[in-house]
Amino acid sequence: MKSTQPPPGYDALIVGAGFSGLFMLHRLRSLGLRARVLEAAADLGGTWYWNRYPGARCDIESVEYSYQFSEELQQDWDWSERHATQPEILRYANHVAERFDLRRDIQFRTRVAGANFDDVANVWKLHTDDGQVLEARFCILATGCLSNANIPDLPGKEAFNGAVYHTGHWPQDGVDFTGKAVGVIGTGSSGIQAIPLIAEQAGHLTVFQRTANYSIPAGNTALTDEFKRTIKAYYPRFRHENAQRPGGFGSRNAVATRAANDASAEEREADFESRWARGGFGFLGGFTDLWTNPAANVYAADFVRNKIRTIVEDSATAELLCPQQVIGCKRICLDTGYYESFNRANVDLVDVRSNPIESFTAKGLRTAVQEFELEVVVFATGFDAMTGSLLKIDISGRGGCALRDAWEGGPRTYLGLGVAGFPNLFVVAGPGSPSVLTNMHVAIDQHVNWISDCIAHLRDRGAVRIEAREDAQEAWVGHGNGVAEQTLYPTCNSWYVGANIPGKPRVFMPYVGGFPAYRQKCQEVADAEYVGFDIQ
Repeated sequence: MKSTQPPPGYDALIVGAGFSGLFMLHRLRSLGLRARVLEAAADLGGTWYWNRYPGARCDIESVEYSYQFSEELQQDWDWSERHATQPEILRYANHVAERFDLRRDIQFRTRVAGANFDDVANVWKLHTDDGQVLEARFCILATGCLSNANIPDLPGKEAFNGAVYHTGHWPQDGVDFTGKAVGVIGTGSSGIQAIPLIAEQAGHLTVFQRTANYSIPAGNTALTDEFKRTIKAYYPRFRHENAQRPGGFGSRNAVATRAANDASAEEREADFESRWARGGFGFLGGFTDLWTNPAANVYAADFVRNKIRTIVEDSATAELLCPQQVIGCKRICLDTGYYESFNRANVDLVDVRSNPIESFTAKGLRTAVQEFELEVVVFATGFDAMTGSLLKIDISGRGGCALRDAWEGGPRTYLGLGVAGFPNLFVVAGPGSPSVLTNMHVAIDQHVNWISDCIAHLRDRGAVRIEAREDAQEAWVGHGNGVAEQTLYPTCNSWYVGANIPGKPRVFMPYVGGFPAYRQKCQEVADAEYVGFDIQ
């Protein structure tokens, strides 16, 4: 059906100016569409704008964690390290914005508080926190999977005389820890990256750990001119090969061809040792069954635990740092000198599972058994992942249905792209898609191109509305749950299932069936005239 209403102010409004929002804007512009990005921060970059904490860097290799839509961009940009730091990634994002003149269509310091769909006009109305109302045919949520900081509500915070920071909202001018008594709460990825550098500055550092996490050496190094020339010479093939991998990266690592139980103990040990020495996410890539077979998984877990016991000199501290869960059910961390930090005389580890933090005090933090005098407290407590930034916006769809109500029992999407009851709403790298289980740039590239092609298809046929069908959504959710249950991913309390947020429904949120299978499914849907969607 064609709308009898006048066209809205924009064809599309994009929420978020991270890597998803930037590429989405570029693609829609290339189609001749009127698009605008609304960004809460003072500048672009998304997670790489906010996460400026010491040691922040990407765990995907820089030559893979980058855009692939422009060969000229790939050839012109030079990465300096294997794993790029936050400042370098932010410089890259700004370079892209300048190169493609994106800033003129980005509205900064504009937080979207609400979004509601007008059933009659087939228009989304976005309400900002400063009272603006903007209208567009399509609303595209590029809000990021790890962008809504999780700050524990500890009592007494207002009484604390020191400074409090969260790694996900780091001050732009940095923090000087020199000689200070510092407490870091959390030993996930951000804590593991920050702790070694804070320990070098602080007079004393107390690390408060609830759950030990597996960390593998990053193996970071400067990229040589020869390496950069080699990558640039075969970038198209390199990208193609990565796209065939389940995670969208790692084509320089050999593909596993046998199960761990089919190898001898010596062969397993040699494989783990070589991968540990190289560093990076390839550690679990040597055998086919490490993600599905608990007995096989133990081989890898024991190897890392033994490494921790070898590195950490104090045996009691080493045992506290040894994770007890399946390796890989939480996102593996990459580090530079993390475990070695606990050999420093100025670093202590507190197990808050047996000695929980009860409150702030004027002088620091009080646990069940003692008070710690601190001048600075750093929350390295992660994010309300995948759904937090979406549900932070008051979104209502067809008939006034609120997204918060539709997702009361956990997120439900069709392909992670659309939501039944919410016409003309798209999500980039949302729950129900591979997203955080992949190289995010590969996931973003595929989603942005799919959404752009879909919008172009609607325009070409004169349609004004598209909505995921309820039955298609339920089938996809069921498929995603079934695939996840065949793996070890749901076996531990990870942010993949929302376990880090009190009261959040326990649902495995990303699609674990691998990027190639997911991409094929999305292509089949598009080729079949967007089967599973109602188009008007």
